[in-house]
Amino acid sequence: MTASGIARFITAMVTPFDADLNLDLNRTEQLADRLIQGGNEALLACGTTGESPTVFYPQKIEVIKAMVRAADGRVPVYANVGDNCTADTIEFARDVQGLGVSALMCVVPYYNKPPQEGLYRHFRTIAEAVDLPVILYNIPGRCVTNMTAETTLRLAHDVPNIVAVKEASGDMQQVRSIIEDAPSGFSVLSGDDATTYDIMSMGGHGVISTIGNVAPALMRRIVDLAAQGSWDEARAAHEHLLPLMKGLFATTNPILVKEALNLLGFPVGGVRLPLVPATPAQRADLTALMRQVGLQPTAQ
Repeated sequence: MTASGIARFITAMVTPFDADLNLDLNRTEQLADRLIQGGNEALLACGTTGESPTVFYPQKIEVIKAMVRAADGRVPVYANVGDNCTADTIEFARDVQGLGVSALMCVVPYYNKPPQEGLYRHFRTIAEAVDLPVILYNIPGRCVTNMTAETTLRLAHDVPNIVAVKEASGDMQQVRSIIEDAPSGFSVLSGDDATTYDIMSMGGHGVISTIGNVAPALMRRIVDLAAQGSWDEARAAHEHLLPLMKGLFATTNPILVKEALNLLGFPVGGVRLPLVPATPAQRADLTALMRQVGLQPTAQ
């Protein structure tokens, strides 16, 4: 961890559903325990991988409570509370910060396309309204708007409890600029498993992972080797796992992450509309990729 206290290997956990696509809180606790035992240093509740657009606020509260119960102090639980309305985000964040989470994540507002000054004011206003550390989340592929390095750095320098950014822009020059000019203790986290090696090689802190749901030990090894500066071994481990990192995104996340867990004999249910289940062809491709990296699908 850095001075910010943010973990290095964090998985954005899927949200398990039952056969009727209702929350399965028992399975949520079981999955959290499985991921902790698999090597996760922290878990993120209700991120993109947790289907945050279709798990509404009261359900998010239940998911977060279940994850905190399951973690039982073994690892921190972080919670995504971000919305595209500043006031709604603050109201929800204040509810969540009393549930035992260690940090809050807030995504760049989507759909309303704020200018950079709007992003700055949005995140600053939220951070100043809560008592917990805040992780920024920049993912222009989903939100349309890219938060520039200048805006991220302005927030990092101006707001003491903004302690990290999950960077999923894919712009390595932007990421490098943030790493080079960030204040001491500010963590830059990869928002995409496939860029973790490159971002850590530039001085980034770690990753908020998707594949950590499926292959936590393999992804943890990459992060640990990079953190140790064992770059040749880290690259070899990265290249070994890269086909599955990319394969999980052959269709919209988290369709194939949930399918992979189902294939591993740890069913977590389907996805809520407007997402749809994996096709037979996608399932077959995924099964082959899992076997390629050493996982053993058991379910059909």
